[in-house]
Amino acid sequence: MKLYQQTIKDKVTVSGVGLHTGIEANMTFVPVKPNHGIKFQRTDLEGEPIIDADVDNVVDLSRGTTIEQNGARISTIEHTLAALVGLEIDNVLIQLDGPEPPIMDGSSIQFIEAIESVGIAEQNAQRNFFELPESVFYQDKEKDVEIAALPLDDYRLTVMVDYKSPTLGSQHASLNNIEDFKEEIASCRTFCFLREVEMLYKSNLIKGGDLNNAIVIVDKEVDGDELERLRKLIPDVDINVQEGQGILNNVPLRYKNEPARHKLLDVIGDLALIGRPLKAQILAARPGHEVNIAFARRLKKLMQQTKPSRVPPYDPKLPSVLDINDITKILPHRYPFLLIDKIFHLDEENVAGVKNVTFNEPYFQGHFPGNPVMPGVLQVEAMAQIGGILVLNSVPDPENYWAYFLGIENFKFRKLVLPGDTIVFKCELLQPIRRGLAKMKGQGYVGNNLVCEGSMTASIVKKEL
Repeated sequence: MKLYQQTIKDKVTVSGVGLHTGIEANMTFVPVKPNHGIKFQRTDLEGEPIIDADVDNVVDLSRGTTIEQNGARISTIEHTLAALVGLEIDNVLIQLDGPEPPIMDGSSIQFIEAIESVGIAEQNAQRNFFELPESVFYQDKEKDVEIAALPLDDYRLTVMVDYKSPTLGSQHASLNNIEDFKEEIASCRTFCFLREVEMLYKSNLIKGGDLNNAIVIVDKEVDGDELERLRKLIPDVDINVQEGQGILNNVPLRYKNEPARHKLLDVIGDLALIGRPLKAQILAARPGHEVNIAFARRLKKLMQQTKPSRVPPYDPKLPSVLDINDITKILPHRYPFLLIDKIFHLDEENVAGVKNVTFNEPYFQGHFPGNPVMPGVLQVEAMAQIGGILVLNSVPDPENYWAYFLGIENFKFRKLVLPGDTIVFKCELLQPIRRGLAKMKGQGYVGNNLVCEGSMTASIVKKEL
């Protein structure tokens, strides 16, 4: 799994008809900054309202997942979301000039191909995974459906379907590596049974459906009268049923278990609505949008109850955003006053880095000899240098600027910092940088313990040539 957040490199648009509304729409994927998340925008409505891809915004599950917020509604979002999860894209704005994404061929593959045509960009922020603290189960006995999530340091899914149909039979599908989504799952199309088609049309659904974007399964004998009625109901589709064939018009399947794979695709898309990438083993028996969303709500509730750590997630095994060589190109400090070793997170508003404290630091010779404690003033300086990286990140040529600190406020020291400690610092802007002035809040942690915190004000000054 990708460890750093991703967006797309440039805008890209797909166009087509919505499956249920039958309305033509253009959908544009737009790159955004880290920690933005996935959001939709109705550009055809007044004020161009934003709708967060969040399970709390789900309002309808009639043959698809519909979200609504700020007076705007978007239907059948699951295939779009599944494509983004399959590409491990965390941050994107999806602009739509209609009420429903294009159904395309009924799968996610054309969304993936469009995004890959402009490329995917890694961002300087670690992904905020939700790692299950315990197993989670959901069951609906009346509908005979079950879904479970088990703790796992990865994201894997297994889906079983059984419609008690002699044509479809019992099927299962698995995805053991999310990086295989494009090859194994993305091209699997939505499906329904021929017996459902008349009901769906009379329910004002599948107005944009045809045999180019859906599989229709024939699981019973169809007489001439019924066939003629369906042809009149759906005049734009040349319906024929061949004896002995299980798929309407003998449309070939892309996989023998394509329906089960598409159900797995739907699960991925619906569970994206918890708002964070998952680490879990998902097991689903006969899932549908209702159970998927009910389960997503249960997962989100657990996520909200699981107290998030205030400490920036730091994994020393991961590559740096800025290593010591990069840092020295930005900051003018040198031995013995360069007090940071690595930057592992950097975006427009936040920065996080580390200071490794060793007994070889020159100040330990004279500061509390026999009882080495890192001076508080140097903790402030290390935090200021981390903040300086954030401030200088706001200009395209940071090597041509100085970052001077003008003020330190409400600084507190909570615990001693000793040789052998690694301090993880984070700084965040309290307001946008204006006229070269930046105000930020910073904290320093050793393990899960807060050791220092305070606010700082800095000024960006261009170097004189």
